[in-house]
Amino acid sequence: MIFQTFDDKKKCMAVFAQGKIHKDKIPTPLTKTWDYSETLQNKNIKYAKYYCGGKNLDEVCPEHLKREWESVNKKLEAFYQAVNEAKLDLNEHCFFDLVPPHFLLNYGHVKNKICAHIFSNFKKPQNYEFLVDLTKALTEIKNTKLNIDMSSLDKRRHEFKVRRFLKKINKTSPYIVYDIRGTKTGRLTSKAFPILTMDREYRTILKPNNKWFLELDYNAAELRVMLGLLGKEQPPEDLHEWNLKNVYKGVGTRDKAKKRIFAWLYNPESKDHLSDQKYNREELLTKHWDGTCIKTYFNREIKADKHHALNYIIQSTAADLFLRQMIKVWELFKDRKSQIAFCLHDSLIIDLAEEDETMINEIKEEFANTELGKFKVNIFGGKNFGNMKRMNVK
Repeated sequence: MIFQTFDDKKKCMAVFAQGKIHKDKIPTPLTKTWDYSETLQNKNIKYAKYYCGGKNLDEVCPEHLKREWESVNKKLEAFYQAVNEAKLDLNEHCFFDLVPPHFLLNYGHVKNKICAHIFSNFKKPQNYEFLVDLTKALTEIKNTKLNIDMSSLDKRRHEFKVRRFLKKINKTSPYIVYDIRGTKTGRLTSKAFPILTMDREYRTILKPNNKWFLELDYNAAELRVMLGLLGKEQPPEDLHEWNLKNVYKGVGTRDKAKKRIFAWLYNPESKDHLSDQKYNREELLTKHWDGTCIKTYFNREIKADKHHALNYIIQSTAADLFLRQMIKVWELFKDRKSQIAFCLHDSLIIDLAEEDETMINEIKEEFANTELGKFKVNIFGGKNFGNMKRMNVK
């Protein structure tokens, strides 16, 4: 049975099915809908949005339904505007409680027809399960309010830049909303709270909802991705130290080795025989680039010239690999108090509850064991995100 939900929060259960709105008693079986809601977490549902690669309804609406969809969508936008003008926080209210029932009926009816078209005309893509699982993890993050405490900046309120930052945050929603289609390489973008762009000096305002933050960060993630794609073993130690000893024959320092490898890696004009012996750029390009388009290990296709091809191959693979590892960690916390607080590029920040502290080794192992080998993981912990200390976890 095709149906629609009207909100993605766990507390907001209402569906459109069989021409009616159901709140108290939900009809069964519910099998197909447009998008995920936390109320559907443990149900076996097919999602039309991910049959078409995560596109939005405007992009996939068939021609014969466009006029109907545009009409209902215009009303939907008007309702959102009214809610915004009334200063109602949709994170605190269920959307279906704020709009007329007759609109919900029309909205659900049109979405059902679009979904029926998609299920009849689209094949399930190879990365369908990944997109659905990623959406589930990011929806949980989206619906969890950040614990923001700006008292750590009290002594700096005389600084103009700090006052400007505090003013901005006071007007910002305390929720992180990631966009899985924000970049062509697969790296997430975000809106609402600016987690991806916030200066390090302000991170102390973020505190855990549980006991403390646990951060997992890959050591030299992109270089390790390249080694994995070339079929080579992952060194268990710090990769820049390993490069210094095994690639550059001990000449220089760790910092110089790090600068040297990256200066060479993404500049096609740069020549470095020692770097190329271990990290063969041409082999990687031959395997993943046809001259106009790259196809990554995770089957993501991106148009690219030679100047950008290697960059896209490595960065896109690294992004997709990280998100798959994040999903594995997220699944560890089902039915537990701990949860993923947010992610920052290739770092994963967990809001860890006291009763789950014994899981740290398990979490680290789950995150480290990737499809491209076992990556070295750095671990940090702290009572706020600005004061994270390195932890020695074997």
